[in-house]
Amino acid sequence: MNAPGPAVGVVVATRDRAERLATTLEHLTALPERPPVVVVDNGSTDHTRAMVAERFPQVRVLGQPVNRGALARNDGVRAIGTPYVAFSDDDSWWAPGSLSTAADLLNAHPRLGLLAAQVRVGPAERPDPLNATLTASPIGRAGDLPGPEVLGFLACAAVVRRGAFLEAGGFHPLIFFGGEETLLAYDLAAMGWGVSYCPEVVAHHHPDPAPRGDRTAVVRRNDLLGCWLRRPLPLAVRRTAALLAEAGRDPEARAALRGVLARLPTALWQRRPLPPWVEEAARRVDGQRADEPAGRRPARTRHGRRHEQRRGKGAVAHGR
Repeated sequence: MNAPGPAVGVVVATRDRAERLATTLEHLTALPERPPVVVVDNGSTDHTRAMVAERFPQVRVLGQPVNRGALARNDGVRAIGTPYVAFSDDDSWWAPGSLSTAADLLNAHPRLGLLAAQVRVGPAERPDPLNATLTASPIGRAGDLPGPEVLGFLACAAVVRRGAFLEAGGFHPLIFFGGEETLLAYDLAAMGWGVSYCPEVVAHHHPDPAPRGDRTAVVRRNDLLGCWLRRPLPLAVRRTAALLAEAGRDPEARAALRGVLARLPTALWQRRPLPPWVEEAARRVDGQRADEPAGRRPARTRHGRRHEQRRGKGAVAHGR
């Protein structure tokens, strides 16, 4: 009888960061679990594809002609054959043994659609502030899930059940990139899948000390688009009005508002409000964010994204 294949594969989305990707692949290919790795190259113009072919011939590369943003992860999940899929970015990787632990948790909890891992940052392995936010999830813990339910996560520290991810549609095309995790968490929860924080699974994140441009306006745009796509219309209107009021004095707010208005017809056409139980959970997470002292709120990341939580029927999420 043939031995079963690996339970967890790894999908890495990248663009024009060959040397940082090489560091990530060195860690991933050295893992004791020996996971299959798929790199989705988002139209790089540097030597990314040649580097992978030369230094990591065991790694499969899906080359995209253009930058597909977070949709590259969808392509990677469709291409990989493992029942569970872990995401890494080109500046993150998994701790030895964590993928086996994730597989055990997913095997033992059939409703678990996505687990959010503990994140350790940089060479000093500092706890990411998101860890504490997810631990304190106001949604609580369901008996059939291994940890606190959350409506948010960091994509490069998440392991998904492949079937659940594809059933939910993966990352949404309208969001493209920046805070894309929240909408996926909503959609998984709306379909009855659990999203849970599992600190026994550990991801390492080594963000670039010289980040690419500020993406704060993009994240604010996407946050509001997600509201129009899934949240109650009165809430979306109020948040849009607040952004409009701010746009008169803040160029970042003006850029975010322009992006929302350009995409609003598509958002309304694709609108699918959350089921009541998921909306109630999302409001509880909104309350957690509002009550969080300013000094304890997670800082913005190198992408301008802030750690946030949302919640569904059995999940809390983070849009980073």
